[in-house]
Amino acid sequence: MLCDLCPRGCNVDRDEKNFGFCGVGELPKLARVAPHYDEEPPISGTNGAGTVFFSGCSLRCVYCQNYEISTGCVGSYVTPYQLSEEYRRLESMGVHNIELVTPGHYIHAVIESLSIYKPAIPIIYNSSGYEKLSSLQRLEGLIDVYLPDFKYSDNALAKRLSACPDYVETATAAIDEMLRQQSEIVRENGLIKRGVIIRHLVLPSHTRNSIGVLQMIRDNFGTSTPVSLMAQYMPAGRAAEYPDINRRLTKREYNKVLDKMYELGLDGFAQELEASDKKYVPEWNYCNNQELGMRN
Repeated sequence: MLCDLCPRGCNVDRDEKNFGFCGVGELPKLARVAPHYDEEPPISGTNGAGTVFFSGCSLRCVYCQNYEISTGCVGSYVTPYQLSEEYRRLESMGVHNIELVTPGHYIHAVIESLSIYKPAIPIIYNSSGYEKLSSLQRLEGLIDVYLPDFKYSDNALAKRLSACPDYVETATAAIDEMLRQQSEIVRENGLIKRGVIIRHLVLPSHTRNSIGVLQMIRDNFGTSTPVSLMAQYMPAGRAAEYPDINRRLTKREYNKVLDKMYELGLDGFAQELEASDKKYVPEWNYCNNQELGMRN
């Protein structure tokens, strides 16, 4: 497979020995599969989201809280059939949805797995926002809820912190496509069933970037798409090499961005500063004990 699934277009023939820019081969590599209770209220509900954390990533965020899996790529490979069986197992546990976390570099396998078994609960696509339009278009009709990040309004900052000089225009186009597919928020008993929620993580020292992101959301997508403003940043990965982000947010910084969100009339959610805690980082303990040859 000469891979062109993400905007990097590295065209590497990904297999068990040759990895793309994402750092992984062709088969999905999982780092954790379990109920998750710390997402936005309409996602986690009371029974949790059925999260499937994929290893590897098309970004290189130096501060990634999941650095061990996004760049370190720890985890265990599964076939699309085995992936579908994980959906089935999570669904049997009573979770409210199946949340696919950073699945963009495995879209081919995600599509195949959902053709094998499509759960009766919503499928959530949790993304960095850095997505290729043609890949997203292949997902139409399969994804119920899109949960993209909108990390940057400044490409220079995106290049410096995520090795991504075209982030702004790429994420804007990707979110626009997600909204085309799921244009309206549908809720039932307080839980989201269809729609798009845009996330933004506020970085220390970069409130101007965050205010720019909120302004771009309002200008490009209006005020009806919920925004999840996140305060959970803490230095991780290689953040110690970057003095401007080698600390937690201050209350003053966060309130400045939060005030702008209210001023722009954006609907959504806002984390408490207390969310910046290592206890919210999951254990990457997925282990596939089955042989990969079992491709039912």
